[in-house]
Amino acid sequence: MALFKLGSVVATPAALAHCERNQVNPQQLLGRHIGGDWGNLEQEDIKANENALAYGDRIFSSYNVGDGKVWVITEADRSSTCVLLPSEY
Repeated sequence: MALFKLGSVVATPAALAHCERNQVNPQQLLGRHIGGDWGNLEQEDIKANENALAYGDRIFSSYNVGDGKVWVITEADRSSTCVLLPSEY
């Protein structure tokens, strides 16, 4: 069940290439993100996401993909979600 709206979904070419190299479909990451599986986050980031669901702040997820990470960030106004590498933030 979706916990929030993703808005327009975009992904950086580098994030897409990293997922492809590691045989991970970015849509799976989006499904985890929208379902409340935030991936590998510290407890304070998990709490921030839980508060964001209630109060409309930014929602952040971090997933281990191969030897790196892929981030998924949904804007506070839920207008857009971006799949990117941490180095691109």
